[in-house]
Amino acid sequence: MTFWLGVVFFAVGILVSVCLHEAGHLLTAKRFGMKATQYFAGFGPTLWSFRRGETEYGIKAIPAGGFVKIIGMTQLEDKDMPEEDRQRAFWRFPLWQRTVVLVAGSVTHFVLALVVFFLAAFTTGLPNPAWASYDPMNGPPVVGQVAKCVVQPYDLTPDKTALRGCRPSDPAAPARTAGLRPRDRIISVDGRSVATYGDVVRTVRSHAPGPTPLVFRRAGQTRHVTVDLVATQRPPLGKDTTRTVTVSALGVTGAEPATVLHYSVGAAIPASGWYSAKMVTQTFKAIGAFPSKIPNLVDSIGGQQRDTSGPISVVGATRIGGEAVANSQLIVFLSLLGGLNIFIGVFNLFPLLPLDGGHVAVAWYERVRSWFAARRGRPDPGRVDYNKLLPLTYVVILAFGGLTLLTLAADIVNPIKL
Repeated sequence: MTFWLGVVFFAVGILVSVCLHEAGHLLTAKRFGMKATQYFAGFGPTLWSFRRGETEYGIKAIPAGGFVKIIGMTQLEDKDMPEEDRQRAFWRFPLWQRTVVLVAGSVTHFVLALVVFFLAAFTTGLPNPAWASYDPMNGPPVVGQVAKCVVQPYDLTPDKTALRGCRPSDPAAPARTAGLRPRDRIISVDGRSVATYGDVVRTVRSHAPGPTPLVFRRAGQTRHVTVDLVATQRPPLGKDTTRTVTVSALGVTGAEPATVLHYSVGAAIPASGWYSAKMVTQTFKAIGAFPSKIPNLVDSIGGQQRDTSGPISVVGATRIGGEAVANSQLIVFLSLLGGLNIFIGVFNLFPLLPLDGGHVAVAWYERVRSWFAARRGRPDPGRVDYNKLLPLTYVVILAFGGLTLLTLAADIVNPIKL
């Protein structure tokens, strides 16, 4: 039951986001005096509508987006435009006002993402972006955990993911015997300064077993101890795990960054902005990597393992949102909803028709072309003929439509699960 509630909540969140996107276009257009004749949620046959002033508002049968009709956005409708409407046609307004109207939808998505991330920052917390790219060897020389013992031979658990547990015959961990604790910051080993946890590992492994001076800092105080390093059998540092070498061990692991960061209400304001900026960067990286993810999408439809870092459709995102609620992972729900708004906002600004960014590109191209014509003493070439851009627009629609169907099929046949 909670899964379906999560699905409904996420679907409603997406629908509200899309409606507010179109409301951004509508309100800015009306504010500048442009004539907007329709504002609808969805596409296809009209289910319900009403008219207020010169604008018809309503809901259509297919809840796959929405639209606002502002007269004069393209030349395709010029021939049917009443003379009284020409003075309020979109193309007659200053370039900066047209740009504001066109980007208002994406700006709305960015604002929504900020609100979602702000709420998450002081309630569920925000995922720590540093976690995904964290390399413990480059992390600070801070103790994360202190082992109880040192497993001297390279004995692994049956699943080969970790060393086996302690046995009575195993020697106590040198760090535990010396009194080290989690969050202690190691300063030096045998007089050698260490700047990263990797420095600690390399220094200890290369040192001979036996008593070794170690300096660390705890609660602002510097402490000196002697640790009795133990000889062990371990694979060499790197990817070669087919052999082992004799190295010394201290019996500590490096401190890892928190997976979730929590903030006060005041600190949540800059945190939400910072996290939104990180999400914008990740969105561009994801879009750039999309072509390389297509083969896996095709293979996953045939039953191959799905790449969990690959693209998903709205259906797939909604499913994950439902699972997040069912598993009481509200942080995943909010992060996904905010991230989706960031993606839509960024994607819509791409300079391709029929996206908002495509209309912005055309408007600015017209201005630049007019400027060059004026500099050369030539007549203003006027507006771009959208009829000539229709073939390219259809190619973009077909390409995006095909990719959407591909991700949708993968999400139905082989969905990504939490």
